[in-house]
Amino acid sequence: MLSRLLDVKNQSDDVIQTGSDSDLDNDGLAFVSVSSELPTKSLSNGPYEEEGDDREETNLLITGYDETTSRFPIRPKSLQRPVSNERRLSDMRIPGVIPGPSPSPSPPPLPPYPPVTEKKAGPISWKELPNKGQLTILVMARLSEPLTQTSLAAYMFYQLKSFDPLLPDSTIAAQAGVLQGSFTGAQFFTAVLWGRIADSDWGGRKMVLLVGLFGTCLSAIGFGFSRSFLSAAIFRVLGGILNGNVGVIRTMVSEIVKEKKYQARAFLLLPMCFNIGVIVGPILGGLLADPVVSYPKLFGEHSVFGGVEGVWWMEHWPYALPNLLSAMFLACSAMAVFLGLKETLSTRQDRPDLGSRVAKAISRFVQRLSGRRSHGYSSLAAEDQFVDTRISGPDTYDLEDRTLEMSPATPLSAIHPSQPRQKLPFRRIWTRNVLLTFLSHAILAMHIGTFNNLWFIFLSTPRFDPRHPDPPSHTKQTLPFGFTGGLGMPPRSVGFALAVLGAIGITLQLAVYPSVNHRFGTLKSLHWSLLCFPVAYCIAPYLAIVPSSTSPPDQASGFPVWAALAGVLFIQVVGRTFALPANTILVNNCSPQPSVLGTVHGMAQSASSASRTIGPIAAGWLYGVGLNQGVVGGIWWALAAVACLGLIASRFVQDGDGHEILLEGEKVEQA
Repeated sequence: MLSRLLDVKNQSDDVIQTGSDSDLDNDGLAFVSVSSELPTKSLSNGPYEEEGDDREETNLLITGYDETTSRFPIRPKSLQRPVSNERRLSDMRIPGVIPGPSPSPSPPPLPPYPPVTEKKAGPISWKELPNKGQLTILVMARLSEPLTQTSLAAYMFYQLKSFDPLLPDSTIAAQAGVLQGSFTGAQFFTAVLWGRIADSDWGGRKMVLLVGLFGTCLSAIGFGFSRSFLSAAIFRVLGGILNGNVGVIRTMVSEIVKEKKYQARAFLLLPMCFNIGVIVGPILGGLLADPVVSYPKLFGEHSVFGGVEGVWWMEHWPYALPNLLSAMFLACSAMAVFLGLKETLSTRQDRPDLGSRVAKAISRFVQRLSGRRSHGYSSLAAEDQFVDTRISGPDTYDLEDRTLEMSPATPLSAIHPSQPRQKLPFRRIWTRNVLLTFLSHAILAMHIGTFNNLWFIFLSTPRFDPRHPDPPSHTKQTLPFGFTGGLGMPPRSVGFALAVLGAIGITLQLAVYPSVNHRFGTLKSLHWSLLCFPVAYCIAPYLAIVPSSTSPPDQASGFPVWAALAGVLFIQVVGRTFALPANTILVNNCSPQPSVLGTVHGMAQSASSASRTIGPIAAGWLYGVGLNQGVVGGIWWALAAVACLGLIASRFVQDGDGHEILLEGEKVEQA
């Protein structure tokens, strides 16, 4: 009997020498199966029994033996420590049996393993992002708004001038602030409503996004063909009422990219869209505004496209062309959302989607035209998945001898109706962290939105001319505060200056932001970036007195002007590059419960819209007052004070987990 046991142990030792690391268990152990020749009972902790054997019962204990699998846990060669045969036999304690001498000398001990240090993972790369196709569609939808808004900024000052050329520059600046604020003011009243609709079972994220895109498209067309300040303001308000896209897109990004380690990179796509829009929009707006004047040989009288009298509609509506181009881009984005974007609201994911069906029909039609047939497999849509409800009997899994009877197809949702989703009451949303996050978010949106509005007005404002001073009482520029005027740039130069802002931003976001955010985290990145804004706003008005290579009233130009302009923009964009995505992540994570995520983003957009309404309107009026008083920097320094308040408010914000409040029944699930 003892010889048979030693044979089993020797077989185990042979496996130790020949086994591979692929045989490892979770604990780093390999298992050796016991030969079927040895009775199972002989390896248990009970008595040794064998048929026809009348020897005394002997207790046998093999350390770590797994009775359920009849296998010895042993260490593979890469992990084992050398042991002698005496050591091996010591594991088998048999009363009355003394192990014999070792047949061979013990091998020398192996050196200890060096400690394994775990490498810290680096920042997530773009290739690692999940659901890239869905994120691409959302990027197209998000890009449409900054593209349209920044396109307006390149020529809005001159379009307002065309409505009434006799108005002074201070009035034009105030009107520009009203036009900017009318869009965000309308969003303030409707953003929460669109957020609630996006969270509702009858609405959903996709529907709200489509309404916003088509509404903004209609607004752009109407604004381009406006002939008065009133009609332009009405179309801007219409666009704001129908647009709740910012909050919905943020919600969809967080639902498409659920893992927190990917969210910093995914949410970076949204401010990147803004910077791309800032690059492309102003250039297109500046190049396409008033094409008859800008390109007389193409669209003017006796031109290539205009004939003898020129292109009539371009002369009558000189700023319609860039708006038509923006409307085309919005329409293309809406079609991409309709055909390709999947609904992310959980309660609507199992419902039929018209856009998906149309996309499939178009795909089949194109395949027929090209003469190709698809033989691949594709997943069934939820509405096309059916089961047979006529299978009955106690053993529903034994289908080998069953004949399935054909029956009317029944949707899965009818058999397994989804449980109604619990939703956090509206009154419980207002936690301390939600309120503080909204306050910080609103202040940040106020001074960034006000800067974007003031910047193009400041660039378009005529330079101070001592031969024709405006105001007449201001005859001399004095430092540090007594100076006025702008840079006098035309739409084309304004568009290029705004594009510089976008180019700096997207370069920083691609090259610097991921590694810095990965090293310092969201909150530290936000706190340090907010220090840049007061500095940029304090030095911005001094661009009006930088030496220029041209004399007034010509536009400011030359290397010192453009170098100083790029320096101011660099400081502001560094702050914006880190502050905007960090702020978006904090808004997303402050949601107290996933069932109100869309509502929280809608309320955050509403708070942002309110601040971006008050800021540009007040700043436009104060800018006009500063021009009349000869102190153009007053509003800029007031903006720096607002940025300091935002820095203080951000210190009280915490990075939540998006699930601060547990509803009834969720505690059990969490445990």
